Formats: sequence, structure tokens, C-alpha cells
Amino acid sequence: MAESQTAFELLLEIDQRCRLLAADLPSQETRQHGWSGIGFRIGEHWYVAPMGEVSEVLHEPRYTLLPGVKPWVKGVANLRGRLLPIMDLCGFFGHELSALRKQRRVLVVEHKEVFAGLMVDEVAGMQHFEQSSLKTAASGSEQGAITPYLRGYFPCEQVWWVFSPFALAQSPGFLDVAL
Repeated sequence: MAESQTAFELLLEIDQRCRLLAADLPSQETRQHGWSGIGFRIGEHWYVAPMGEVSEVLHEPRYTLLPGVKPWVKGVANLRGRLLPIMDLCGFFGHELSALRKQRRVLVVEHKEVFAGLMVDEVAGMQHFEQSSLKTAASGSEQGAITPYLRGYFPCEQVWWVFSPFALAQSPGFLDVAL
């Protein structure tokens, strides 16, 4: 009859079995081929912002209206003690914001001196693509005013345009909010 194991020996045996059966983590090379971003909708088009350019996603917060600002500046909200300007991204690009308030979200961007919330029609969560499938946008893109902030697109069932919030945050037109 086999000797009974001590609790410590039993834990060691379980540890060894777990290590043998555990799946390896993806290699660094595999992870470099992937691209992830936050998917969102403005009007009829779908966009994806690089993960590093959106610090958080919020439900539409309560905000205070500001006098003397352009119509696409919705107001200012209190985000954990910081004043967050809320910008209607649809309005900035000449689209109407969706009437479905429950779907609206705010993408928080913090880049250099800019801390702003970009209100969009809808957020589709994290989107993952193969880096190799990224196509550069044609110079004659049909996207209109948003074109300078596009960094290409991922052709899938639907086209996902790569939008750069950091490029928008450095744009003089975006920074000029006064009437």
C-alpha cells in the first residue's frame, strides 16, 4: 500500500500537473501582428481609435452648458473632480448626433495639454484586427471633414476607419471653441 502524502507533497504534485497542462502565453511575435482599438460610430460610418489614444469610455454624463462656444461644444462635466469638456464629435464633422441617447458614449482623450470628451453615436467595444490588413486611406476619401484624422482602414464585413483622437486634439480647428 502506498504511503500517504503530506499536504505539501500533494500541493507540489498538483502544481506540477498544472504546469504540464497549462497553455503557453502567446509569443511576442504573435502579439505584434495584432492591432486593437475602440470601435465607435458617427452617423453611418464605423471608426476605430487606437487603444493608446482613448483613456476611457463613459456613458453620456450630465454636463453644464457653456455660453459663447461653438454649437458642437456641448458643455463641461465633472469627472472625478476634473472638468471634462464634452465635444459633440458628430457636430464637429457636420453630422447630426443620434437621437438615441442610450447608445451615446463619450471617448475620453488625454493628450499633452488636451483633456476632452468626444461624444459619439455609439461604441462597439474593443475591435481586433491583423496589423497586415491595415490599408492606407486614398487621398480622395469620401469621408469629408474627418479625412485629416484618418490613418487608414481595415476592410472587413464593414469598413473600420482608423481615427486618431490625438491628431484631432492637436488640430487648431478643434482647439478653437469660442464663437
